[in-house]
Amino acid sequence: MRQRLLIGSYLHEDLVAKIAREVPEVEIINRPDLLPEPQFPCDHWGVKRQLSAAQVAEWQECLARAELMFDFDWWNPSQWRRYSPKLKWIQATQAGVGARATGLGHVDNQVQITTAAGVHAKPLAEFALAGLLHFVRQVPALEEMKASQRWTVGPSNTLFGQNALIIGAGSIGREIAETLDYFGVTCDGTSRNARQLGAPFRNSMPLAECDLGNYEIIVLSCPLTDETRGMFAKQMFSSMKQGAFIVNLSRGAVMDQTALIEALETGRLAGAVLDVADPEPLPSGHPLWSAPNLILSPHTAANVNTENARIVDLFVANLRRYFSGRELANSFVPSRGY
Repeated sequence: MRQRLLIGSYLHEDLVAKIAREVPEVEIINRPDLLPEPQFPCDHWGVKRQLSAAQVAEWQECLARAELMFDFDWWNPSQWRRYSPKLKWIQATQAGVGARATGLGHVDNQVQITTAAGVHAKPLAEFALAGLLHFVRQVPALEEMKASQRWTVGPSNTLFGQNALIIGAGSIGREIAETLDYFGVTCDGTSRNARQLGAPFRNSMPLAECDLGNYEIIVLSCPLTDETRGMFAKQMFSSMKQGAFIVNLSRGAVMDQTALIEALETGRLAGAVLDVADPEPLPSGHPLWSAPNLILSPHTAANVNTENARIVDLFVANLRRYFSGRELANSFVPSRGY
């Protein structure tokens, strides 16, 4: 008997058909009429529908039948023990699911969760590179000169020859290091354990042993855990090299945003590139909106039109592992928080 797979966030019909074609061991339950309406391609949150009582009953029936899910339930995800008694595995659409999974009560491995780690690495590396080049190649000054019709000659800076520290050398951190390495940036990396990271990293070390003053660029790409929450505090900003840049692709809560704004306003940092903030969405009037030399993305740097196709590729590969009894890729470990 085939296992039932419930699609929990909108997937284009071609991608649903691909799963059915490539993994015939599953019976797919796909009710896009009961899912949040996507606002853009690969929107995993969407606008929640106001379901009728009959539609709620239909969705509850879908949850009750599901043994596997693509994405978390959108309707009442914290009540998965009640509404999804047969559920064995959720393939998440996020790379960092720690806070979400823990908040929903997935702390005992009763339901296996796999993440989308690796899927978002290239778009995030592109975003980091775009932000750094914006500042290093002095794009704001060029725009100002163009607006004022001034033809002023002079040198600019270059990424080549600079040093970067990648805090969190997972799939995203490694992709960023490979991208920066191509531009002649020397990269060191940190990881939770003492493993040697290998090329393109020059050195591998615990964060506690890093001298932040040695780096022109610091990139945060670590997961949000109890250990990393509030990790990059005021003292660490004070330890950075004068005129350095910081990129945060992790979570907003990893960084002391008040200290970041102070470092930008005083000129200690030459620029910051953020894909995340705390809180999200960032409320009107928050100081981050008006901070100088700051590029701020509303946590959308990884939202590209091909995202779901890549997640489905990962999911299909994992489904094959699942049905052959092999270990799944990107398993979330509650005790680690990622």
